[in-house]
Amino acid sequence: MSELTAKHLEALTAADDGRTLSDGDNLIGKVKATPRGVSVAFYYRYEWQGKQKDLPCGSWPRKAMAKIRQERDQATKLLDKGIDPGARKLTAKRLEALTEDDDGRTLREDGGLVGRVRAGAKGVTVLFRYEFKLDGKKHDHRLGSWPKTSLADIRAERDQVKATTAKGINPTAAKKAARIEAQEAVAATIARAERQKEENLTVADLLDEWLRDGVARQDGNAELRRSFNKDVLPVIGKKPIRELTEKDLLAVLRKVRARGLNRAVVVLNNDIGQMLHWAEKRKPWRGLMVDGNPADLVDVKKLLDHDYQEERDRVLSADEVRELRDIFARLEYDYAALPAGQKYSGIRPVNVRVQCAVWVCLGTLCRIGELLKAEWQHIDLGAGTWIIPAENTKGHKGRRQDHHVFLSPFVVKQFRKLHSETGRTPYCFPSKDEKSHVCTKTVSKLIGDRQARFKNRSKPLSGRHHDDSLVLSNGTTGEWTPHDLRRTGATWMQELGVTLDIIDRCQNHVIGGSKVRRHYLHHDYRQEKTEAWRKLGERIEAILNADNVVPMRRAK
Repeated sequence: MSELTAKHLEALTAADDGRTLSDGDNLIGKVKATPRGVSVAFYYRYEWQGKQKDLPCGSWPRKAMAKIRQERDQATKLLDKGIDPGARKLTAKRLEALTEDDDGRTLREDGGLVGRVRAGAKGVTVLFRYEFKLDGKKHDHRLGSWPKTSLADIRAERDQVKATTAKGINPTAAKKAARIEAQEAVAATIARAERQKEENLTVADLLDEWLRDGVARQDGNAELRRSFNKDVLPVIGKKPIRELTEKDLLAVLRKVRARGLNRAVVVLNNDIGQMLHWAEKRKPWRGLMVDGNPADLVDVKKLLDHDYQEERDRVLSADEVRELRDIFARLEYDYAALPAGQKYSGIRPVNVRVQCAVWVCLGTLCRIGELLKAEWQHIDLGAGTWIIPAENTKGHKGRRQDHHVFLSPFVVKQFRKLHSETGRTPYCFPSKDEKSHVCTKTVSKLIGDRQARFKNRSKPLSGRHHDDSLVLSNGTTGEWTPHDLRRTGATWMQELGVTLDIIDRCQNHVIGGSKVRRHYLHHDYRQEKTEAWRKLGERIEAILNADNVVPMRRAK
């Protein structure tokens, strides 16, 4: 019989119920008539090991004849390869025999195992799923793909899924639930690790966050970083905040005190306290300080010398200023008189730039840091003016202001001497590479190093002076600093009858009072300040010229 056509099949009626059709090449169809209509169930008849077998190929019209014949042709190919196409259990040999012509074909195995053939550029794969019924509905569950996953592993997963469905549990939902539980377990582990990390945050961790978010000093926090890196972190940097006690803080401060640095102890204690009080108000730090803030328990006064004064009141006398002038001259004379072979071990004279800095500080009441940042573009020696930009002044951001200094003839003379030294550079006090100004602590360190008797040092610091060449009054009045020159000049202004508010303005103090007054009153006091600085300059010159004879004797 020739191949069946769609026309033949569509002509079938209920009267053909039970009729057998043949499509050729052993494809046989059985007609079945029902109230819903006529259908034909096709099967492929073949012989295997001496026995006749029938392999279902699909039912028309649910399945097109072309697809039904394709099932028959695929079964024929398996027979040609010595494979039973009707075997109920899939084998690796049968899967390996699949070609791109099998693309889209469905494979089945008892136990609900169903495979869908896919042919692609990388070869043939079979996507397996498990078909099952649950609560009267048909479901399927993905099992993996062959050959990436072996048949044995696919069946093993099928068996696990089957056992799950036997308990009335949807395996897909169970798999999703397991994945969620696994994710929650991972999240819990991460959260636990984060809590442990948070509980063990250290002083170094706090310092990093505080410097980043909690403090903004004029130097970009450079000095804070330096002092904490030098004196705090080596001692307690790895200490967890929750374990930090006042004994730990005292250990830090005592190490600084051992170097004889009373002022440094006070400053460092204040900085540590500021950091811990900032942390006390913020998460997660406040949760780590359940026993209180250890900084509140530190009594820094007990660490300091009994005669130490937090607020310095050192004012140089007129005799000490003359003595300082004579020391500068004598050091130059003595050093020049040394034989060439002894100059290396001799006491070097004070650099001309440092000498100028001393006299300018005394004559202008400026801060040493403001002076060492000065640029020649801000100084007009002809007009006798020096503008200190707001960013170089001391004070809180937003309240700093440009400071106009009207130079006395005495100070102009010092700047001219300095200009002969550094006028070729943009900076009055250039660094070695002349790309910036010197460190603002340079002069203070040099003056302190030449008063070694007041330092608790067993040996000189590397590359630094270590002598008593700048000690005044034989040390009876104590150490002096560049800031004392500012206080001295202000005191002399007061003695000359300059009013306190003008002295404050010459020192660039932010004047208090109501905001309304500061907003509406803008007189710059140029004339009054100019007069005050002129009087101070004349006073300094009178003091220095009162005894202008420098005894030229060698220092012992």
